[in-house]
Amino acid sequence: MIAYIIKRLLISIPVLFGISVLVFFMVRLVPGDTVTAMLGNSYTPEQAEALRAKYGLDEPLITQYALWLKNVVQGDFGYSQFTNTPVLEAILARLPITIELATLSVLIAIIIAIPLGTIAAIRRNSKFDYGASLFGMLGISIPNFWLGTLMILFLSLYAGLFPSGGFVGLAESVWGNLQSMILPAIALGTAVAAVAMRMTRSSMLEVTNQDYIKMARAKGVSNSRLIIKHALKNALVPVVTVLGIQTGYLLGGSVVVEQIFGLPGVGQLALQAITNRDYALLQGTILFIGSAFVIINLIVDIVYGFLNPQIRY
Repeated sequence: MIAYIIKRLLISIPVLFGISVLVFFMVRLVPGDTVTAMLGNSYTPEQAEALRAKYGLDEPLITQYALWLKNVVQGDFGYSQFTNTPVLEAILARLPITIELATLSVLIAIIIAIPLGTIAAIRRNSKFDYGASLFGMLGISIPNFWLGTLMILFLSLYAGLFPSGGFVGLAESVWGNLQSMILPAIALGTAVAAVAMRMTRSSMLEVTNQDYIKMARAKGVSNSRLIIKHALKNALVPVVTVLGIQTGYLLGGSVVVEQIFGLPGVGQLALQAITNRDYALLQGTILFIGSAFVIINLIVDIVYGFLNPQIRY
């Protein structure tokens, strides 16, 4: 296992390198630049040249990239051109909010998807199964930003059950924190729950048709024990894959949801960087999201070994 983890970490290096290349050069294909955005109406060619020289933007792109990559390897992601604060410091300050949002979204997805998919498989072609399938189609089809907007409209503005936006830290109030996070977590977690539910159902149907399940049922093993102890554990292997990939997407999908609900997370930080053409900040946030994908996929592969002992690395 240790050798496998080391091998995966080594393989992730060229992946992150490719992400850094794409991010660095594609950001600069967008019309306009950070200097124009910084100066605004006070733009003059002399001031623009001075700022480009200050931030090294007058160097060739290859030189800029080489210097940036060298600093990143040393743990220096540069400084935001707008706030003049370290990029890494800005990301770490907002990271706990995004992690909490992603964690709550995944928990909501697990609580909904696994029981729903398991029961739908057991009661195949029943009304419950059709209802679960309808939920799956709706959950995948509805965009999270539209669902979030509807929840703000009905649950916040009309019903007054939840705040319409803003963030309350755990240190201030646990209940206030939960109230501020539950709607965005549902908005993000619904699509994940729909995908995981469909995967759980199809995986359970496949597992329950295996010979060893039929043999155990013929020997008189109770249905509840058969499902929970034998079938569900093996059926969860592909579900874990889906949840791992979807968790990575949650970090990227949080960009819009955090903006809608006014959560000061990494997603909102990335959106601000795009609006301001803040190259250093945008590169740092996207590289962070790419690194999170790599780490999550590694964790998923490790979990495989615990769920299915037949898997050997």
